Amino acid sequence: MKGLLVTARSADRATLRLATFVPFQLNRLAVAVSEHLAAIYRGSFALEIPEWRVIATVGQARGCTAQFIAASTRMHKTRVSRAIAQLRKRGLLERAPSPHDRREMRLRLSAEGRRLYAQLVPLALAREEALLSCLTATQRRGFRAALVRLESHLGL
Repeated sequence: MKGLLVTARSADRATLRLATFVPFQLNRLAVAVSEHLAAIYRGSFALEIPEWRVIATVGQARGCTAQFIAASTRMHKTRVSRAIAQLRKRGLLERAPSPHDRREMRLRLSAEGRRLYAQLVPLALAREEALLSCLTATQRRGFRAALVRLESHLGL
């Protein structure tokens, strides 16, 4: 019981400084970076963040399942489904049965989707370069290594 009182008293004095709390900083940074990148695909290509993530994932993987997209982007499956439906409606995405499992549907970019992807990728990479331009080459390597370590630590 005495240990609980010490813990409770210590917790009463603990202060969370949100501005320097790493999870909060990472979340703010992720939102800001997404919005920074969204300026490219929202204005020029009329894509929203979930649609962009689906296009980028399918284009990179050259075809995949909705489950793969949800797992790799960490988006809820409902958001993934809505984005897929919107992209199919626009003719940017196609569905085809998997050659290994006919019950599984694979997604791939249509010809128009591949053209959009080919236009979008250089713009996204340039935006990434502009974002990272505030860091030296050494800082970039350290930053990327730290991201990999954090993702690994969290099992991503």
